[in-house]
Amino acid sequence: MYVYGPVPSRRLGRSLGVSPIPLKTCSYNCIYCQLGQKGRVQVRRESFYPKEEILSDIGKIVNSPNIDYITFVGDGEPTLCKDLGWLIGQCKEKWHKPVAIITNSSLLSMEDVRHDLKNSDVVLPSLDAGNEEVYRTINRPHGSIGFEEMLQGLVDFRKEYSGKIWLEVMLVKDVNDSDKSLMEINDAIKQVKPDRIYISVPIRPPAKPGVRPPEPGRIIRAHEIFGTILDLTDYESGEFGFDNYPDARTAIIEICSRHPLREDQARDIETRFSESGNIDSLLSDGSLVRVEYQNMAYILPNNFIGIPSQNI
Repeated sequence: MYVYGPVPSRRLGRSLGVSPIPLKTCSYNCIYCQLGQKGRVQVRRESFYPKEEILSDIGKIVNSPNIDYITFVGDGEPTLCKDLGWLIGQCKEKWHKPVAIITNSSLLSMEDVRHDLKNSDVVLPSLDAGNEEVYRTINRPHGSIGFEEMLQGLVDFRKEYSGKIWLEVMLVKDVNDSDKSLMEINDAIKQVKPDRIYISVPIRPPAKPGVRPPEPGRIIRAHEIFGTILDLTDYESGEFGFDNYPDARTAIIEICSRHPLREDQARDIETRFSESGNIDSLLSDGSLVRVEYQNMAYILPNNFIGIPSQNI
């Protein structure tokens, strides 16, 4: 399945997620990634799956009630999909729903990527660093990508793109939350001129052990330095969509493989299917694992743990 949800999004309301790339395929290997260590770190764009199949999968769910956005988010970096521009155009033509793209910004230096995104309604890029050293520490990009190249791609995209840019800054304790780091990030933000700025912190178990949210005082300081911003530092709320899932077991596995679930969310899924015992069974046979993060229990696929990276 290429489509999941709709899921509750703190930025996009009821978001129908579309993943046009294989699991853990990305141009970054961020220390805070909720999908664990990446299997492939690459910059080469590919047609990973038949584009018609992805579109057909969207069509099965897109007319469900209360879908606010069709969101290309990927199980990694969605702009690695060479068919993204075609998919965006088809979604706009067929269903007339707003289309959002969540990207790590790394490939916006490529003219074809910027062209592919031109018909989307909202692009939500990331900008977590203000210099090369912090960039490599927090985002761990493919070796061919440099900070200045990434930032220039964002600046060029802003000049060419007529839709909304909602920029997200992920803050990690003792990595990019010092005054110096925040001011350097702010200097980069001024060059991009986004329509909105979001501050985010790790709320789900991260790829690298020891990654933690900043202290509250540092988040307040970021608000002061960045100016007018929106906060994503709390947990999302709302119900998941299940129209495309035959049972609770399938829903839990499919959703948490892309959107790690708090244990209370997973058990709510069982209740909504009028089922019980699935989570305990999946934990018992090793398909899922329970992970504690920030005093919260999460349910993750077992293969999220310790996946080695490969550069391509």
